[in-house]
Order: sequence, then structure tokens, then C-alpha cells
Amino acid sequence: MTSNFIRSGLSLLLAATAFQALAQDFPNRAMTMVMPYAAGGPGDTITRVFAGAMQKHLGQQIVVDNTAGASGSIGTAKVARAKPDGYTLLMIHVSHATNQAMYKSLPYHPVDDFEPVGRATSGPMVIVTRNDFPAKNLSEFVAYLKANGSKVSLAHAGVGSASHLCGLMMMNALNVKLNEIPYKGTGPALTDLMGGQVDILCDQTSGTVPSVKTGKIKAYAAAGKARLPQLPEVPAITDAGVEGFDINISFGLYAPKGTPKPVLAQLTAALQKSVGDAEVRQRLEAMGISAVSQEQASPEALRAHLKNEIDTLGGLLIKAGVKAN
Repeated sequence: MTSNFIRSGLSLLLAATAFQALAQDFPNRAMTMVMPYAAGGPGDTITRVFAGAMQKHLGQQIVVDNTAGASGSIGTAKVARAKPDGYTLLMIHVSHATNQAMYKSLPYHPVDDFEPVGRATSGPMVIVTRNDFPAKNLSEFVAYLKANGSKVSLAHAGVGSASHLCGLMMMNALNVKLNEIPYKGTGPALTDLMGGQVDILCDQTSGTVPSVKTGKIKAYAAAGKARLPQLPEVPAITDAGVEGFDINISFGLYAPKGTPKPVLAQLTAALQKSVGDAEVRQRLEAMGISAVSQEQASPEALRAHLKNEIDTLGGLLIKAGVKAN
């Protein structure tokens, strides 16, 4: 019995020594940051901004790997299966919380198979319409939707997308059912909105603000409790007395489950330095989004944010009976 106890103690000591050696040597080669969406979109740009910033602090190249498909679940599964050594990371937004509600089965669990490194960005949403939409202000906009319901077309970028979730939350808060028009991405949805083929889109400021500022579309409200710094003249939806409508799309960084704590600590430290970097913040602000504070770029903050999104946005999809094809 004594010998078993000694062997057990030696095993723990060796494991702890190995972890410490790994942390001291980490990183000693190139790393991979998986972006589970196609190249060229806002998520891809965000990932490349942080890969470039974090590699300066870690001293090794970080290669961005776009493994897209199935609402981000293909690339996410790739990271879940990766060796938990800190060399393969995942940058992902709300789909990490909502895919579980949409898919009958996933090859990973969003909480159990990952270690949170920290939040990276905070992206507000804005309700925009075709230029000749008849409402003159936010109050008239809300009244028009309640009076016309399914006669009003609501564009979104596909099931489970940020714009879809925003649209669902808007309909739920206003107790209306609009005519949903799904697109294969925000780009074509925005194009048809500018062309007057659809009425409304609720999407991230990164894609909509430039078209609002050039007068191609109209903005009626920020989808939350506060006005947007990018569009200070546009009211918050709560200004019209609408409650229960507050959505913000945040990207977060994850590592595979079992990644050693000392390695995770180094990754979090590099992320926190990156969100505080003036160049990073300027590049993100040019896109209409913000880097989070250094306090929010922590495992605890990302863990809490993910739980909240699973409960609220995942619950919203379940209530609506939404399933992926």
C-alpha cells in the first residue's frame, strides 16, 4: 500500500514537473488560430488582428486557419480534437453558444471540451432599413411593425447568424411576427436592403455603419440600452420603451480542454496585452466594434459570457423552434 502511495506521488510530481517545463518552453514553434468561418468576413479580420498582435507578445508566428462550414462547427470540432498544448486555438463568436441549440448532435461540447482564454471584442448591433421605409422615427418604426407584422420583410444572414438572432430578439420583444428572408451571408442581405428588395436588417455595426453614413440605408435604433458611439444620433431601442432587446456579438478565444494552466496563463496575458494595444483598438474601431477591457479578456469573463449566451440566445432559438438544415 505504501509503495502504491509513493508511486502515485511520484506520478503527480513528474506530471507537475512536465507541465512546468512545458510552460517554461512555451511557445517554441508556430501556433494556429482557427477561424471557423470563411476568409474575408469581419470574423476573419478580427482573428487576423489578434493573431498579429498576440504573436508579438508570444514571440512565435500565429497562423490563421479558416476552416469554415456548418455554422462554425467544423472548425470548432477541429480545435476540440487538437492536442491540448496551447498551439491550436479557436477564435469564435456567438455560434459557440447557439450551435448546441440548433444541431441535433455536435462532435464537441461548447463548455466541456474547451478552456476559455478570454473575450476579445464587443460588437453592438443596429436596426437598419431600406431608405424609403415609411417610419419617420423610432416610435413610428415600432408602431409600423406592430401594425403590419408579416407584411414587413426581415432579412438575415442565415439560420443562427448574428442578424438572425437579432431579428428573433426584436420580434420577441415587440411581440410581432415578420416575414423572414434568409440569405447566404450579410453581404447579399445588405445589397438587397440597399436595393429596396427587403425592409429591415438587424446586424453588427461593422457591416452596416458605412452604408448608413453614406446614406444608402437608414438606421432606427441601437439594439440595446445605449446609443452607439459610431452613430450617436441614433436612439437606443429602450428609448421607445422596448424591453428585453439587448444583444451584443462578442468574439472569444478558446483552447482545447486539458491545456495546462501555466500555458493558458501565458495565452491570457498575451490576449490582455493585445486588447490594450492602441493599434488593435484603432483597427477594430475602424470596423465599428471595440476591444474589450483587459479585465474582460479573462477566462472567468468569457466563461460567464458563454453561459449567458447559451441561456439567452440558445433559449431564444429553442423557443422559436429553429433547427439547422
